[in-house]
Amino acid sequence: MKTLKTLILALTAIVLLSGSSMAQGWGNVKFKFTYGGEYAAPPKIAVTRDAAICGKFGLVDESLVVDPESKGIANVIVFYRDRTPAKIHPSYNDTLEAPVVVDNIKCRFEPRVTSVWTKRKINFKNSDPVGHNVKVDTFFNPVINPILPAGAKISQSYSMEERLPTKVSCSIHPWMTGWIVVRNDPYIGVSDKDGNLEIKNLPVGEFEFQIWQEKAGYIQQVTQDGKTVEWARGRVKIKIEDGKTNDFGTIVIGADQFK
Repeated sequence: MKTLKTLILALTAIVLLSGSSMAQGWGNVKFKFTYGGEYAAPPKIAVTRDAAICGKFGLVDESLVVDPESKGIANVIVFYRDRTPAKIHPSYNDTLEAPVVVDNIKCRFEPRVTSVWTKRKINFKNSDPVGHNVKVDTFFNPVINPILPAGAKISQSYSMEERLPTKVSCSIHPWMTGWIVVRNDPYIGVSDKDGNLEIKNLPVGEFEFQIWQEKAGYIQQVTQDGKTVEWARGRVKIKIEDGKTNDFGTIVIGADQFK
């Protein structure tokens, strides 16, 4: 009887230990990116095709978008790039059936920067009354360059992740530029118009992320809490704790980074 009781206790301990090792905590990371320096209004785009349509939208260069009041920088990208494959929080499975959408509207790409998990499809559509084409210069996936007549839409899948953001362009309207970030996990953040960015439900641990902006490239030197911080090739280790948000606060990117 004593031997049986000992065996049961031992098996119970194994089950409990196994369960605790399988348990997974989750946390978040948050940034606010702002522009350091005097910001001038972006230059206007020279509309060289379909001027009757595209010329009425007041198009400007969007390679650097700064809110004049908050100085927040839009379209800064933060993505998971650790060698350890990311564990995926179940909440992200709710998005699998809904395609990511990139629209050709008002002779520009909307959104300009889009994140794509390889488990999701991406739809390229054209809401303009003029034709566009969508040239996506992927490296690890086949390049596409379809013509999109007014009102048209195509659906695209990517089976492999891209190491860096991939350029999207329109050969018909050469000022049109966008970016897609194709990764094997959904842990990709793009800052909003006020520079705010949050990635939710990351697995607990310390992982490497990469930070990028189209005009600056890798974000390598910033000011955080009044101190200069170096991020080699835009890479930074981020610690994720269970139930907590690792808030990096306001990150100031100097004007010299965008020259």
